[in-house]
Amino acid sequence: MTQNIIGIVGWSGSGKTTLLEYLLPQLAAKGLNVNVIKHSHHNVAMEAPHKDSARLRRAGAVEVLVASPFRFAIVHELRGVREPSLQEHMARLGPADLTLVEGYKWEPIPKIEVFRPGLGQAALHAGNSDILAVASDVPPPSALSATVAWLDLNRPETVLAWLLSHIDR
Repeated sequence: MTQNIIGIVGWSGSGKTTLLEYLLPQLAAKGLNVNVIKHSHHNVAMEAPHKDSARLRRAGAVEVLVASPFRFAIVHELRGVREPSLQEHMARLGPADLTLVEGYKWEPIPKIEVFRPGLGQAALHAGNSDILAVASDVPPPSALSATVAWLDLNRPETVLAWLLSHIDR
């Protein structure tokens, strides 16, 4: 399978996760296997502190794999070691037709920016050649680069259509 990668970037509260929640079932319905990498700047809690897996991590395990007939998850404690790169995370994932990456704003990968000027944050697409499309709730600026597609965030099917036309199938 070809490993396409597209970042979904934007400031907190812009609607990145909501857009992904729309795109994922649409892509799956078209027969595409899609992986997602979600970056967080917060300390992510994967399980309740009293659960066995959390107790085993606290006891010193670097990795704990929790398995069931329905899913499995690997929790890896960094314990002061540097955070793995996006490429290292990609290498851990199984094969897919597409990997969508939420976050990693500054990684040199092709991206869609979710931009809502009402948040009061600066646009990321200005001067960033990795941003190929912008999904926004406002019309495009007059100075928009001709290489950037402007998509209507209130019509997420336009984002889906652009994404499908962009990826290698």
